[in-house]
Formats: sequence, C-alpha cells, structure tokens
Amino acid sequence: MKLKQRVVLLAILLVIFIFTKVFLIDNLDTSAANREDQRAFQRMLSGLRVALDPRLEHTLQSPWEIAAQWVVPREVYPEDTPELGAVMHAMTTKKIIKADVGYKGTQLKALLILEGGQKVVFKPKRYARDYIVEGEPYAGYDRHNAEVAAFHLDRILGFRRAPLVVGRFVNLRTEIKPVATEQLLGTFMTVGNNTCFYGKCYYCRETEPACADGDIMEGSVTLWLPDVWPLQKHRHPWGRTYREGKLARWEYDESYCDAVKKTSPYDSGPRLLDIIDTAIFDYLIGNADRHHYESFQDDEGASMLILLDNAKSFGNPALDERSILAPLYQCCIIRVSTWNRLNFLKNGVLKSALKTAMSHDPISPVLSDPHLDALDQRLLSILATVKQCTDQFGPDVVLVEDRMTLSHL
Repeated sequence: MKLKQRVVLLAILLVIFIFTKVFLIDNLDTSAANREDQRAFQRMLSGLRVALDPRLEHTLQSPWEIAAQWVVPREVYPEDTPELGAVMHAMTTKKIIKADVGYKGTQLKALLILEGGQKVVFKPKRYARDYIVEGEPYAGYDRHNAEVAAFHLDRILGFRRAPLVVGRFVNLRTEIKPVATEQLLGTFMTVGNNTCFYGKCYYCRETEPACADGDIMEGSVTLWLPDVWPLQKHRHPWGRTYREGKLARWEYDESYCDAVKKTSPYDSGPRLLDIIDTAIFDYLIGNADRHHYESFQDDEGASMLILLDNAKSFGNPALDERSILAPLYQCCIIRVSTWNRLNFLKNGVLKSALKTAMSHDPISPVLSDPHLDALDQRLLSILATVKQCTDQFGPDVVLVEDRMTLSHL
C-alpha cells in the first residue's frame, strides 16, 4: 500500500474513532442523565405520602423559619423535605392571630396571620367536589381544592415551584371574627344558619358570599413566600385577551414562538423552558387563566417561573383545553428531565401518585375520580404532542438538555 493511501486510511480511521468516541460519550452522558432522572423519580415516589406531624428535626427553629430557608432562585422547597409534614401541620393547626381581606385580585380570599407571624392566603370552598364548572375554561369561582391538588402535582412533576398549600377547616365565629379587621368583618353575614363573608376583590359581591357549614368553613391555606424574596409580575407571552372576538397574536400567528425567542428574557436562560413546563402543568390541571406569572425580582430571567394561584383548575374533567399547550406545540421544545418524568408517569402512575400524595390532607378526598382520570388522559395528549414535534424536527432539536447553558436564538 502506498504511503498516500496509508495516510488517507489512517485519516479515515481517525475520523471514525473520533465520531465513535463522541457518540459513545454523548450516549453515556444521556444514559447517566436518564438514570439520575429515574432515581429522582423513585425518591419522589418514596416521599409522596406526607403525614401531618408536628415534630421537627431542628427543634431550635420554627416551621416558618425552616420553610423560609428552603426558598432559593430555582425552587420553593427542596427535593428532600423530611420536615414538610411539620410545616404543613403548622399551616393547618396554628392559631390565627389576625384576619384581613385578601391581597388585590379578582377572586375572594382572606389574608391570615398565624401564630409566629406567618402569613397565609385562605381560599374558601365554593363548590362541591363533583360540581362541573361550565363555560369557558377560566369560568367560575376559585377552587380551593385545586390549589391543594396543584401543589402536590408540582411535587410529582419535580418542578418544586409552587408555594406550599394544605387544606384547613376554620371556625368563622370563634377563629376569624374575633381577630378580623373592620374591613373584613364588615363583609360577614348570616345566610340561614350559615356564617358567610364576601370579602373585598374585583369580583366580590355581597350577593355572592362564601358560606360555611354552620360556622365551619373548609378552605385551603397557601404559605406566603418570604419577604426577602420580593416578586416581579410579568405578562405571560401566551396570555389570553379575555375579550370576545379578539384573538391574541399566538392564537393566529404560527411563527409566534420565533418572535418570543427573540425577546428578553426568553432569548436565553431557562425562562422559555419554564413557560413550557408551566403549560404542561396547566394543561394537566385544566388551568387556562395564567395571563400573568411571577418570578423573583431583578433575576434577569435566571430564577424560576413561580406557580402561584392555581385555583382556576379542575373545573371540568371532560374539557381538555388544548390551547393551554400552545407554548409546547408552537415552540416544539421540552426539557429532557420533564420529558423523562412525564414518561415515568404513564399507565396510571400519575393518577395513583396524586391520590397518594393528597391522602393525608385534612380536606381529603381533594379531587373526585373523574378529575383524577382526566389527568391520565391529558398526560397521553402531552406525550402525543411531543411525539409530533420529534417526528417533525427530530429528538435532538425538541428534547433540550436543561443542564446546559441555554440560548434560543
């Protein structure tokens, strides 16, 4: 063999060797990432059942101090939370020392201060578990049980971006009225034998109060995020107009995602992938009302999209509002870790996991069976949507490794 032929052959072999090595390394990295996702999933399953137990490992700290220390830019609570049950127990049992009208918004809520100075948001029960909310997917009152269910779904999906929520029964006559502000107390009334209040909000009406069963009102309490983490509000790029006959741009522009990718903070960093995670989360719970979202202030797109205010969910188990998934099917990208987690939850695992996670809540059963069944059905729709994307663009484009520096331009 001539020298020139040998050099060419060696060059070809060297190229093959390099490509083989790169391919193997990529596959090893991918396999390692998948194995870690599988281990994280198993850890989540093993810690699903949260008993509301007052005991704390760190006896020198209050439950409120522990929960405040959990918050970091990319999660509200850590993966390993042995004291989660103790914090939630405190949320549902600590004495209410002050009650006021809720912070500004469209829906009825109350702001409570619990013993130890912790703020929580109380949302009252408005519907029975099997009540079907008809009309638009964002119709009706807030659903307190939806807040509870959404928090546990956040745990199951591994996002850890939703504030802690737990159900609670309160006695309006003995726990709320004696510590209520004049503004809140002025909205109390008696309807039949039931104590009711209508609060202060955009849609609050004296003719539409929330009523207890006698004096006992069922509701949810959401833990207020620490004041050292001020929030910044953003308009959701896939928000609705809420005006009949007027479509948002994303509803008619097929290239809308390309425009979003050129706009800060969606042009780099994790925010666009957070938007897509949130679309998946909202589609599963049936929440079409995320017109705005919050992140921590001055984060330049680095912190998480916080999954606040999930009460316009679980209204109609028969309604699968596909438009909620628009960020996913228009951008056709998804985190590898999210994709893996969704696949782990197939074949009834999601329904079973959520049922288990909610089983110790004081207002259990939190959801009716049709809503649990709908979750599994909606999961299949999400997986099918991602498959359509991978069929069209290939998995290397669609499945984004979220452990890398991101740029969407």
